[in-house]
Amino acid sequence: MWRDSFRLQIFCLLMAVLAVVVLVHNFFQVEHLDDYTVSGSNWITESNDQTSLSQTTKSTRKPYCGYEQQTLSKRERAEQESLLAALQWPKPPDDKIAFLQSTDPVHSDFVIVKPSKFFEVGDQLEVVVRVRDFQGKPKQYGGDYLQARIHSPLLKAGAIGRIVDCHNGLYKVFFTLLWPGEVEVSVTLVHPSEAVQVLLRLREERPDRVYFKSSFKSGRYSETTECNVCLPGDLPVCNFTDLYSGEPWFCYKPRKLSCASRISHAKGGYQKGLLTHEESLFFQSGVNIKMPILSSGPDSVIVKPKAFTADSLLASGGQSELQDVIKFPTQDSSNMDRAEDPTVFPSGYYYEDLWRPRTHWIYHFNKSDDISKCLQGKVIHLFGDSTMRQWFEYLTATVPDLVEFNLGSPKNVGPFMSVDLKHNILLKFRCHGPPIRFTTVFTSELRYIANELNGIVGGRNTVIAITIWSHFSTFPVEVYIRRLRNIRRAVIQLLDRSPKTLIVIRTANVQELGPEVSLFNSDWYSLQLDSVMRKMFSGIAVHFVDAWEMSLAHYLPHNLHPKEVIVRNQIDTFLSYVCPLQI
Repeated sequence: MWRDSFRLQIFCLLMAVLAVVVLVHNFFQVEHLDDYTVSGSNWITESNDQTSLSQTTKSTRKPYCGYEQQTLSKRERAEQESLLAALQWPKPPDDKIAFLQSTDPVHSDFVIVKPSKFFEVGDQLEVVVRVRDFQGKPKQYGGDYLQARIHSPLLKAGAIGRIVDCHNGLYKVFFTLLWPGEVEVSVTLVHPSEAVQVLLRLREERPDRVYFKSSFKSGRYSETTECNVCLPGDLPVCNFTDLYSGEPWFCYKPRKLSCASRISHAKGGYQKGLLTHEESLFFQSGVNIKMPILSSGPDSVIVKPKAFTADSLLASGGQSELQDVIKFPTQDSSNMDRAEDPTVFPSGYYYEDLWRPRTHWIYHFNKSDDISKCLQGKVIHLFGDSTMRQWFEYLTATVPDLVEFNLGSPKNVGPFMSVDLKHNILLKFRCHGPPIRFTTVFTSELRYIANELNGIVGGRNTVIAITIWSHFSTFPVEVYIRRLRNIRRAVIQLLDRSPKTLIVIRTANVQELGPEVSLFNSDWYSLQLDSVMRKMFSGIAVHFVDAWEMSLAHYLPHNLHPKEVIVRNQIDTFLSYVCPLQI
């Protein structure tokens, strides 16, 4: 009997030990659950008056694509479908077009309709572009990406044109003649229609063609893993999806370190071998990337002056005639009631190297004291990429009393801050959150614009400038729409609690293109994103600096980071919103 009692005691002891082991194991799993979370789903669900965040965590090891797993309200889905429908681009009749049958800018030409006609300032000029292939045969379908402008080199004047695809190998270009004198026409083939289809395929099928990385560190030990919005394969990942905005971001989990040991974000590199041999022929410098299409006849017209009235000066380009009655701009925001009309095309033009918007008056801040006077007492927040950093650098270099405060930030990355104690000016720059192709950004400085806006009190002395586009060019458009939706929501909430806050959006700009750059940052990608941004922020009390037209209309070569003369005109436009002109 004592043997049975002994066996019972041994059995109980073994069960107790097993229970302790199971308890410890479960505790370990709970403690490290986040480290082994492989696939998560965070999204924003919008109602009329509030935003709620839903989060589910799954243990399955599947690739996560945030743009595919969004949960949208009916209004959001309808808007997204409308935006995507508006981006539809004409396709060639066959998926596989031989290179010799693709658009050849040398065999193509343009003609000015009625070049000998009597033209006055304000008239419309029509141009017809006829595209042909490398065999000299007229193309029977559209879809080529063209850029066009009028310009007068001696006057340093320029404006862009509106291009209409007739879907039969013909394109019509319409220009508004905005200054007198000899006006030349220039037409450029940016990409043949066959190349555009390749760009479309890459955007939808290869969002990983730019990859990112993060460093993880604990003590002296460190690891680096790949990161992105989407990660292929079935390896464990760290879920860094933002809990406030729902913006997805993932990194492959380090082998030995926890996800919490992440210390930095950086651009990893660019994927190679994206094209077939036949596709690569559509992307050749000096052959079919940003090549001029020449005129088969006259390429210029003579424009006569027009007798201006006070009411017609602004729309037709006569700002210089009113310089004598223009007063120095003030900080009275009541003068901003005359908002720019987004339907006016072109939105502005250059004359004597100065940008002249057609919908609102602009003051050119040629003296640094004028800038100081305009910004006195202001806090200026600049959010975006390196093109917005140019604004920070320009203002800091131009205003003598504006001195950069050393925050110890990495060069060209930020955040940066400049202070003018004499005029009580605070200028700050911060890059937007991932995806961003900067060298190294500390994770503590990775901030989403929407979250930053939610932390700003706002008011009449608060100025905010935003740009976000270039680093989204490799992703499906839904990724960009999601980011803008979050920013727009934060902008609306900020203006609701602080209506006097001034918010300015800098648009995208054109840039120099080569075979490789075209696959990642083509102007075609930027054009589509810019179109989405303008539509999503239409009807909201924000102002635009049209960097697209300002870079395309200028005579200087295209550059991702426009030269100082163009940046100066951008800043003049920006400051004219801060301090509207007195007429």
